[in-house]
Amino acid sequence: MKFVKNKKNMKNFLNIKDISKLDLRKIISDAKKRKLKRRKLNLLDPDQDKPLKGKFLIQMFEKSSLRTRLSFYLAIRQLGGGALNLRNDEIHLGIGGESIHDTAKILSNYGDIFMFRTDSDKKMQEFRKYMEIPIINGLSPTSHPTQILSDIFTIEEIKKKPISKLNISWIGDCNNVLNSLIEASIKFSFSLKIGTPKQYMPNRSILSLIKKTKNKISIYNDPKKAIKSADVVFADKFIGLNDKVNKKKKLNDFKKYQVNKNLMKFTNKDAIFLHCLPASRGHEVTGDIIDGKQSVVWQQAVNRCHLQKSILLYCFEKL
Repeated sequence: MKFVKNKKNMKNFLNIKDISKLDLRKIISDAKKRKLKRRKLNLLDPDQDKPLKGKFLIQMFEKSSLRTRLSFYLAIRQLGGGALNLRNDEIHLGIGGESIHDTAKILSNYGDIFMFRTDSDKKMQEFRKYMEIPIINGLSPTSHPTQILSDIFTIEEIKKKPISKLNISWIGDCNNVLNSLIEASIKFSFSLKIGTPKQYMPNRSILSLIKKTKNKISIYNDPKKAIKSADVVFADKFIGLNDKVNKKKKLNDFKKYQVNKNLMKFTNKDAIFLHCLPASRGHEVTGDIIDGKQSVVWQQAVNRCHLQKSILLYCFEKL
């Protein structure tokens, strides 16, 4: 059993804002190359170079997960390593009163890298403080960086051009996914229009960040203005995971922000639709849009695996 003590060369993946544009580009470029090389391979066939042979990924989930869970499991397997999923309610951290400090020490000695999907930004930072292996943010209340970087990969794959040359629109609630999209807009310098009701505007820290972008990011309380001339349209659930709100009232507040045929008419003709899933057809999007020709949500979901592989390699400094 190893006892890790040196953190000098560790690379975490916690927020897009913390990572250089050059490194983000390296991750996307590597994902593109690896996806092309896997065309004739089965899901569990390892990549030819097996760059993470013998490496062990530990994943912990405090919130429900389908795509993140599957994509990271397949990612480490295809890179030659292995993975184990943990829930906080089945270990001592959740029910036995063990501290994050002690949990982090044990995870660091058993694993080579840790992916954490949490309901608490404070827990994420505590794990970051005590982990002696790299940590990846698989989702937190204020950030979902792996999702957004994968989405950029998907957009550029379909549009055949850099995202900086495209008009991006977000229609819906201001949540963790949007926060990461805003950070990405700043890093990659793309135009972002946000459509959301006045009473659901981003918090002060995000608004302060937006003000520094020299009008690259705009917020509208009219969804038609936010989606006008868009090349890419993002939507997400109006009611997020564990969202403690008056659901009936919130759904009513967002009624005119549903992405449907009438709203999509204001986009460019070849606009594409993205949704990180799970989706609520009939609320934030209609079935004919998410299941229609403009939707790329299934390609978007599959690409999570390819991008996660390159994130893992980034953390191991193997790009």
